Amino acid sequence: MTDLPRDPEKYAAARPMPAILAAPKNHSRMIRSLRRHPTMWLGGVLLGLVVLLAIFAPVIATTDPAALNPAMRVRPPSAAAFFGTDMLGRDVFSRCIYGARVSLIVGLGVAVLASAIGMVIGLVAGFTRWADGLIMRVMDGMMSIPAILLAIALMTLLRGGSVFNVILAITLAEIPRVARLTRSAVLSVRELAYVEAAVACGTSKFGIIRQHILPNTIAPITVQATYICASAMITEAILSFIGAGLPTSIPSWGNIMAEGRALWQVKPNIVFFPAIFLSLTVLAVNLLGDGLRDAVDPRLAKRM
Repeated sequence: MTDLPRDPEKYAAARPMPAILAAPKNHSRMIRSLRRHPTMWLGGVLLGLVVLLAIFAPVIATTDPAALNPAMRVRPPSAAAFFGTDMLGRDVFSRCIYGARVSLIVGLGVAVLASAIGMVIGLVAGFTRWADGLIMRVMDGMMSIPAILLAIALMTLLRGGSVFNVILAITLAEIPRVARLTRSAVLSVRELAYVEAAVACGTSKFGIIRQHILPNTIAPITVQATYICASAMITEAILSFIGAGLPTSIPSWGNIMAEGRALWQVKPNIVFFPAIFLSLTVLAVNLLGDGLRDAVDPRLAKRM
Protein backbone atom coordinates (compact mmCIF):
# COMPACT_ATOMS: atom_id res chain seq x y z
CA MET A 1 0.00 0.00 0.00
CA THR A 2 1.39 3.42 -0.95
CA ASP A 3 2.18 5.72 1.96
CA LEU A 4 0.28 8.98 1.91
CA PRO A 5 1.91 12.28 2.94
CA ARG A 6 1.37 13.15 6.57
CA ASP A 7 0.92 16.82 5.80
CA PRO A 8 -2.78 17.40 4.93
CA GLU A 9 -1.92 20.12 2.38
CA LYS A 10 0.52 17.80 0.60
CA TYR A 11 -2.08 15.06 0.73
CA ALA A 12 -4.66 17.35 -0.85
CA ALA A 13 -2.18 18.30 -3.55
CA ALA A 14 -1.35 14.64 -4.21
CA ARG A 15 -5.00 13.69 -4.68
CA PRO A 16 -6.35 13.74 -8.24
CA MET A 17 -8.67 16.55 -9.22
CA PRO A 18 -12.25 15.56 -8.41
CA ALA A 19 -14.40 15.04 -11.47
CA ILE A 20 -17.04 17.29 -9.91
CA LEU A 21 -14.90 20.38 -10.56
CA ALA A 22 -15.04 20.03 -14.33
CA ALA A 23 -18.05 19.92 -16.62
CA PRO A 24 -18.54 16.48 -18.21
CA LYS A 25 -17.37 16.10 -21.79
CA ASN A 26 -19.55 13.87 -23.93
CA HIS A 27 -18.41 14.92 -27.39
CA SER A 28 -17.52 11.44 -28.59
CA ARG A 29 -20.75 10.00 -27.22
CA MET A 30 -22.76 12.73 -28.90
CA ILE A 31 -21.04 12.07 -32.24
CA ARG A 32 -21.86 8.37 -31.97
CA SER A 33 -25.43 9.27 -31.09
CA LEU A 34 -25.69 11.52 -34.14
CA ARG A 35 -24.86 8.60 -36.39
CA ARG A 36 -27.79 6.61 -35.05
CA HIS A 37 -30.50 9.09 -36.08
CA PRO A 38 -31.58 8.65 -39.72
CA THR A 39 -34.03 11.57 -39.52
CA MET A 40 -31.14 13.96 -39.06
CA TRP A 41 -29.36 12.63 -42.12
CA LEU A 42 -32.57 12.68 -44.19
CA GLY A 43 -33.21 16.27 -43.21
CA GLY A 44 -29.59 17.17 -43.90
CA VAL A 45 -29.71 15.65 -47.39
CA LEU A 46 -32.96 17.42 -48.29
CA LEU A 47 -31.68 20.72 -46.93
CA GLY A 48 -28.39 20.24 -48.77
CA LEU A 49 -30.26 19.81 -52.05
CA VAL A 50 -32.17 23.06 -51.47
CA VAL A 51 -28.92 24.84 -50.63
CA LEU A 52 -27.36 23.58 -53.86
CA LEU A 53 -30.39 24.81 -55.82
CA ALA A 54 -30.00 28.24 -54.23
CA ILE A 55 -26.25 28.42 -54.87
CA PHE A 56 -26.46 27.30 -58.50
CA ALA A 57 -29.70 29.15 -59.28
CA PRO A 58 -28.17 31.11 -62.21
CA VAL A 59 -27.14 27.79 -63.81
CA ILE A 60 -30.31 25.80 -63.04
CA ALA A 61 -32.90 28.49 -63.77
CA THR A 62 -33.99 28.55 -67.38
CA THR A 63 -34.66 32.31 -67.63
CA ASP A 64 -34.41 35.54 -65.68
CA PRO A 65 -37.01 35.31 -62.85
CA ALA A 66 -37.95 38.97 -63.31
CA ALA A 67 -38.21 38.87 -67.11
CA LEU A 68 -41.70 39.77 -68.36
CA ASN A 69 -43.14 38.04 -71.41
CA PRO A 70 -46.80 38.99 -71.99
CA ALA A 71 -46.99 36.65 -74.99
CA MET A 72 -46.36 33.69 -72.66
CA ARG A 73 -48.93 34.55 -69.98
CA VAL A 74 -50.41 31.70 -67.90
CA ARG A 75 -48.88 28.89 -69.93
CA PRO A 76 -49.02 25.29 -68.61
CA PRO A 77 -45.83 23.38 -67.72
CA SER A 78 -43.76 22.60 -70.81
CA ALA A 79 -40.19 22.08 -71.97
CA ALA A 80 -39.73 25.86 -72.25
CA ALA A 81 -41.16 26.54 -68.76
CA PHE A 82 -41.03 23.48 -66.50
CA PHE A 83 -43.57 24.85 -63.99
CA GLY A 84 -45.48 27.06 -66.42
CA THR A 85 -45.72 30.85 -66.38
CA ASP A 86 -47.62 33.35 -64.24
CA MET A 87 -49.96 36.20 -65.20
CA LEU A 88 -47.05 38.37 -66.36
CA GLY A 89 -45.36 35.63 -68.38
CA ARG A 90 -42.57 35.04 -65.86
CA ASP A 91 -41.12 31.56 -65.54
CA VAL A 92 -42.46 29.96 -62.33
CA PHE A 93 -39.61 27.44 -62.25
CA SER A 94 -36.95 30.16 -62.27
CA ARG A 95 -38.80 32.15 -59.65
CA CYS A 96 -39.08 29.09 -57.38
CA ILE A 97 -35.35 28.38 -57.70
CA TYR A 98 -34.40 31.95 -56.86
CA GLY A 99 -37.02 31.97 -54.11
CA ALA A 100 -34.94 29.33 -52.31
CA ARG A 101 -32.25 31.96 -51.81
CA VAL A 102 -34.64 34.30 -50.05
CA SER A 103 -36.05 31.63 -47.75
CA LEU A 104 -32.63 30.28 -46.80
CA ILE A 105 -31.17 33.73 -46.18
CA VAL A 106 -34.14 34.75 -44.04
CA GLY A 107 -34.24 31.46 -42.14
CA LEU A 108 -30.51 31.34 -41.44
CA GLY A 109 -30.27 35.05 -40.64
CA VAL A 110 -33.16 34.94 -38.18
CA ALA A 111 -31.84 31.75 -36.55
CA VAL A 112 -28.35 33.19 -36.02
CA LEU A 113 -29.43 36.64 -34.84
CA ALA A 114 -32.26 35.43 -32.60
CA SER A 115 -30.05 32.73 -31.05
CA ALA A 116 -27.14 35.10 -30.40
CA ILE A 117 -29.23 37.93 -28.95
CA GLY A 118 -31.56 35.63 -27.04
CA MET A 119 -28.64 33.69 -25.56
CA VAL A 120 -27.03 36.89 -24.24
CA ILE A 121 -30.33 38.02 -22.72
CA GLY A 122 -30.95 34.59 -21.21
CA LEU A 123 -27.44 34.42 -19.73
CA VAL A 124 -27.85 37.84 -18.11
CA ALA A 125 -31.29 36.97 -16.76
CA GLY A 126 -30.27 33.55 -15.48
CA PHE A 127 -26.99 34.59 -13.89
CA THR A 128 -28.00 38.04 -12.56
CA ARG A 129 -30.77 37.76 -10.03
CA TRP A 130 -31.64 41.47 -9.81
CA ALA A 131 -32.19 41.75 -13.61
CA ASP A 132 -34.06 38.48 -13.97
CA GLY A 133 -37.52 39.79 -13.10
CA LEU A 134 -37.33 42.88 -15.31
CA ILE A 135 -35.94 41.06 -18.36
CA MET A 136 -38.40 38.18 -18.14
CA ARG A 137 -41.39 40.49 -17.82
CA VAL A 138 -40.33 42.23 -21.04
CA MET A 139 -39.92 38.86 -22.74
CA ASP A 140 -43.34 37.73 -21.47
CA GLY A 141 -44.89 40.91 -22.89
CA MET A 142 -43.34 40.25 -26.30
CA MET A 143 -44.45 36.61 -26.26
CA SER A 144 -48.03 37.64 -25.47
CA ILE A 145 -48.25 39.04 -29.01
CA PRO A 146 -48.46 36.43 -31.80
CA ALA A 147 -45.21 36.35 -33.76
CA ILE A 148 -46.87 37.00 -37.11
CA LEU A 149 -48.78 40.04 -35.79
CA LEU A 150 -45.62 41.45 -34.22
CA ALA A 151 -43.74 40.91 -37.48
CA ILE A 152 -46.49 42.68 -39.46
CA ALA A 153 -46.41 45.63 -37.06
CA LEU A 154 -42.63 45.87 -37.28
CA MET A 155 -42.71 45.70 -41.08
CA THR A 156 -45.19 48.57 -41.06
CA LEU A 157 -42.90 50.63 -38.84
CA LEU A 158 -39.81 49.85 -40.93
CA ARG A 159 -41.59 51.04 -44.11
CA GLY A 160 -39.58 48.97 -46.54
CA GLY A 161 -39.98 45.53 -48.04
CA SER A 162 -36.33 44.47 -48.07
CA VAL A 163 -34.76 41.18 -47.01
CA PHE A 164 -32.95 42.92 -44.14
CA ASN A 165 -36.18 44.42 -42.79
CA VAL A 166 -37.91 41.04 -42.97
CA ILE A 167 -35.04 39.41 -41.06
CA LEU A 168 -35.10 42.16 -38.44
CA ALA A 169 -38.88 41.97 -37.95
CA ILE A 170 -38.95 38.19 -37.57
CA THR A 171 -35.85 38.18 -35.34
CA LEU A 172 -37.41 40.51 -32.79
CA ALA A 173 -40.43 38.21 -32.62
CA GLU A 174 -38.25 35.10 -32.04
CA ILE A 175 -35.82 36.48 -29.43
CA PRO A 176 -38.07 35.81 -26.37
CA ARG A 177 -38.21 32.06 -27.13
CA VAL A 178 -34.42 31.76 -27.11
CA ALA A 179 -34.07 33.99 -24.06
CA ARG A 180 -36.48 31.89 -22.00
CA LEU A 181 -34.84 28.63 -23.08
CA THR A 182 -31.37 29.95 -22.25
CA ARG A 183 -32.51 31.25 -18.88
CA SER A 184 -34.05 27.91 -17.92
CA ALA A 185 -30.86 26.09 -18.94
CA VAL A 186 -28.72 28.51 -16.93
CA LEU A 187 -30.91 28.16 -13.84
CA SER A 188 -30.63 24.36 -13.96
CA VAL A 189 -26.88 24.29 -14.63
CA ARG A 190 -26.13 26.97 -12.03
CA GLU A 191 -27.21 24.66 -9.22
CA LEU A 192 -25.05 21.71 -10.29
CA ALA A 193 -22.24 20.55 -8.03
CA TYR A 194 -19.32 21.37 -10.31
CA VAL A 195 -20.57 24.94 -10.76
CA GLU A 196 -20.89 25.39 -7.00
CA ALA A 197 -17.37 23.95 -6.63
CA ALA A 198 -16.06 26.44 -9.19
CA VAL A 199 -17.69 29.28 -7.24
CA ALA A 200 -16.12 27.97 -4.02
CA CYS A 201 -12.71 27.91 -5.72
CA GLY A 202 -13.01 31.61 -6.51
CA THR A 203 -13.65 31.34 -10.27
CA SER A 204 -14.91 34.59 -11.75
CA LYS A 205 -18.42 34.88 -13.14
CA PHE A 206 -17.06 35.24 -16.66
CA GLY A 207 -14.96 32.11 -16.20
CA ILE A 208 -17.94 30.15 -14.88
CA ILE A 209 -20.10 31.27 -17.81
CA ARG A 210 -17.39 30.43 -20.35
CA GLN A 211 -16.32 27.09 -18.87
CA HIS A 212 -19.53 25.67 -17.42
CA ILE A 213 -22.68 27.60 -18.39
CA LEU A 214 -22.13 28.08 -22.13
CA PRO A 215 -21.11 24.45 -22.92
CA ASN A 216 -24.34 23.25 -21.33
CA THR A 217 -26.56 25.75 -23.17
CA ILE A 218 -25.09 25.47 -26.68
CA ALA A 219 -26.78 22.12 -27.44
CA PRO A 220 -30.40 23.12 -26.63
CA ILE A 221 -29.95 26.50 -28.31
CA THR A 222 -28.62 24.82 -31.46
CA VAL A 223 -31.65 22.56 -31.60
CA GLN A 224 -33.97 25.52 -30.99
CA ALA A 225 -32.23 27.44 -33.78
CA THR A 226 -33.33 24.83 -36.33
CA TYR A 227 -36.97 25.28 -35.34
CA ILE A 228 -36.58 29.06 -35.46
CA CYS A 229 -35.13 28.73 -38.97
CA ALA A 230 -38.16 26.73 -40.14
CA SER A 231 -40.57 29.10 -38.41
CA ALA A 232 -38.86 32.12 -39.98
CA MET A 233 -39.27 30.64 -43.46
CA ILE A 234 -42.99 30.16 -42.88
CA THR A 235 -43.38 33.64 -41.40
CA GLU A 236 -41.56 35.21 -44.35
CA ALA A 237 -43.85 33.34 -46.76
CA ILE A 238 -46.92 34.56 -44.85
CA LEU A 239 -45.69 38.16 -44.86
CA SER A 240 -45.01 38.04 -48.60
CA PHE A 241 -48.33 36.27 -49.25
CA ILE A 242 -50.38 38.99 -47.56
CA GLY A 243 -48.32 41.80 -49.11
CA ALA A 244 -46.49 42.86 -45.95
CA GLY A 245 -43.17 41.26 -46.85
CA LEU A 246 -41.02 41.33 -49.96
CA PRO A 247 -42.19 43.01 -53.16
CA THR A 248 -42.96 40.93 -56.24
CA SER A 249 -39.72 42.09 -57.87
CA ILE A 250 -37.85 39.85 -55.39
CA PRO A 251 -38.81 36.20 -56.02
CA SER A 252 -40.21 34.65 -52.85
CA TRP A 253 -42.27 31.53 -52.43
CA GLY A 254 -44.84 33.58 -50.53
CA ASN A 255 -45.43 36.23 -53.18
CA ILE A 256 -45.37 33.61 -55.98
CA MET A 257 -48.28 31.86 -54.26
CA ALA A 258 -50.00 35.20 -53.65
CA GLU A 259 -49.87 36.04 -57.35
CA GLY A 260 -51.25 32.64 -58.32
CA ARG A 261 -54.14 32.42 -55.84
CA ALA A 262 -56.47 34.30 -58.23
CA LEU A 263 -55.94 31.53 -60.81
CA TRP A 264 -55.97 28.63 -58.38
CA GLN A 265 -58.99 26.91 -59.92
CA VAL A 266 -57.70 27.03 -63.50
CA LYS A 267 -53.90 27.12 -63.02
CA PRO A 268 -53.08 25.49 -59.67
CA ASN A 269 -49.45 24.88 -60.72
CA ILE A 270 -48.58 28.52 -59.96
CA VAL A 271 -49.39 27.93 -56.27
CA PHE A 272 -48.61 24.22 -56.06
CA PHE A 273 -44.90 24.27 -56.97
CA PRO A 274 -43.73 27.04 -54.60
CA ALA A 275 -45.83 25.44 -51.85
CA ILE A 276 -44.01 22.13 -52.44
CA PHE A 277 -40.63 23.87 -52.26
CA LEU A 278 -41.58 25.60 -49.00
CA SER A 279 -43.01 22.43 -47.45
CA LEU A 280 -39.98 20.29 -48.31
CA THR A 281 -37.53 22.89 -47.03
CA VAL A 282 -39.37 23.33 -43.73
CA LEU A 283 -39.68 19.56 -43.41
CA ALA A 284 -35.93 19.16 -43.98
CA VAL A 285 -35.07 21.72 -41.29
CA ASN A 286 -37.53 20.14 -38.83
CA LEU A 287 -36.14 16.65 -39.45
CA LEU A 288 -32.65 17.99 -38.86
CA GLY A 289 -33.80 19.60 -35.62
CA ASP A 290 -35.55 16.43 -34.44
CA GLY A 291 -32.40 14.40 -35.07
CA LEU A 292 -30.25 16.89 -33.19
CA ARG A 293 -32.71 16.96 -30.31
CA ASP A 294 -32.70 13.17 -29.99
CA ALA A 295 -28.90 13.12 -30.19
CA VAL A 296 -28.21 15.73 -27.53
CA ASP A 297 -30.95 14.64 -25.10
CA PRO A 298 -29.39 11.97 -22.85
CA ARG A 299 -32.79 10.73 -21.67
CA LEU A 300 -33.87 9.92 -25.23
CA ALA A 301 -30.47 8.36 -25.88
CA LYS A 302 -30.94 5.99 -22.91
CA ARG A 303 -34.38 4.96 -24.19
CA MET A 304 -32.89 4.09 -27.56
